[in-house]
Amino acid sequence: MQIREIEERRLRDASCQEERWLLGQPPLRKLIDFVDDVGITEANGNRCALIDAWRAANDYYEWLEQQEARIADAVERVPLDAALEGMAAVLKADPRYGRTFNSLPTRIEMVELDRLVVCQNHVSQTFVEDLKARLGTHPDPVALFRFCLPVGEYSAPVQIRNVDSKRFIFQSESTDFRFHEALVLRAEQVRDYNTFGEIAGVLGLVLGFSSNFLNAICDDDSHRLLLHNGYHRACALRELGITHAPCVIQTVTRRDELDLIAKPIVARDPGYFFNAPRPPLLKDFWDARISTLLPVKRMRRTIEVSFEIRDYFMQE
Repeated sequence: MQIREIEERRLRDASCQEERWLLGQPPLRKLIDFVDDVGITEANGNRCALIDAWRAANDYYEWLEQQEARIADAVERVPLDAALEGMAAVLKADPRYGRTFNSLPTRIEMVELDRLVVCQNHVSQTFVEDLKARLGTHPDPVALFRFCLPVGEYSAPVQIRNVDSKRFIFQSESTDFRFHEALVLRAEQVRDYNTFGEIAGVLGLVLGFSSNFLNAICDDDSHRLLLHNGYHRACALRELGITHAPCVIQTVTRRDELDLIAKPIVARDPGYFFNAPRPPLLKDFWDARISTLLPVKRMRRTIEVSFEIRDYFMQE
């Protein structure tokens, strides 16, 4: 291979990644829009072939409804090893844990990964490979706990630039990057700022990452576990041959509680995930009849923040 060809391949590899998709899961339009927006056309072939594959997978799910009916009801849960209880206590005392799980009681248990119900139908295989390399092939229980339920873990780099005096751009390669909240800070909460006058207050717009704990929602009626957060970590574990992992579990006793903690797709149609004979499961990501790898362009999560100042008098 010529040097120029090697360099062109290196540049192509750096500008693309692989996304693992569960075919056959509605809506089909979501898959097509994804490929149209970020897919690499020459690598993914024509649209008709992709739709044919999706249709075949959809038919296969109907067959699975007969062959694996109620399989999600029998997901295995076992208590956390006593040697890890100290780490669990430290985790629960962390403020991020309290902010994340502030609506319903929680438990930390070892859960079977294969039978976790999933509501997310694609993951970045490139990121899964990175996570596998970070964890290693034979993690001990402590390393596994920290991988699934990290505290103080290093997050992806964030680039910040100001477009003008009132508009800023934040970018990260992590899909977990997000806007947190707006809040007012007292003067003593701001460090290393040289003010030219007394500070009355500081308005903060907070951006960052989620707590990133592997967690699931348990339906009290069906006893199913729906994976809520940690899809890439769960996929990395299964590809390493790890079948059970420590997981934070929130139990829902009434469907109204789903509005507080679940993703909108689950809250809108809870019966599909908690009552359907054969919902999509984590193990489906490695079934060649319903899973496929799609080369896509490498994207960066971008959050633009702008503000407006208006100064005027109001009558008391």
